[in-house]
Amino acid sequence: MTHQLLTTLRPLLAAEASAEAYASGTEPGDLEQAVWLRLLELLDSSGPPVDPQRWLRRAVRSEARRTRRTARREQSYGADPVDESDRGPEQAALTAARYRALHDAVRRLPGRCPRLLGALLSPKDLTYREIAGELGISQGSLGPERSRCLGCLRRLLTPEVAALEARG
Repeated sequence: MTHQLLTTLRPLLAAEASAEAYASGTEPGDLEQAVWLRLLELLDSSGPPVDPQRWLRRAVRSEARRTRRTARREQSYGADPVDESDRGPEQAALTAARYRALHDAVRRLPGRCPRLLGALLSPKDLTYREIAGELGISQGSLGPERSRCLGCLRRLLTPEVAALEARG
């Protein structure tokens, strides 16, 4: 039943997400993934919607509005937030040590996380599309996977950061 519902809704979701993505400033795959997640949560909690097509159209528009609101609140920095022009040798050494610790921790992460975060930290400044192609995963799943990897990295670095703060 659930598999049939998902199969039936797939073309409609792709069309709706493509139609709404440009106006919301997001990728159609990201909208699709957000709506799939909402649908699976709904199926888990209260079963399938009475009118799945209507629910899907509303969910896509709702996610698109949420994305637009988020984008309006985000503000880019006018200039680089860190002024590195007055760095002395001590500061340069500390920064290099932090980068080494970060890269060492990234290499210790499980699964695809080292490659994903390595691509995100790359000086090449790769786009999500390029990273997804390099890793062989869909662009829509890149954000959630990045979040999981950053959570693992945060847990991995927390003891190290706490140890550094205790000494200093």
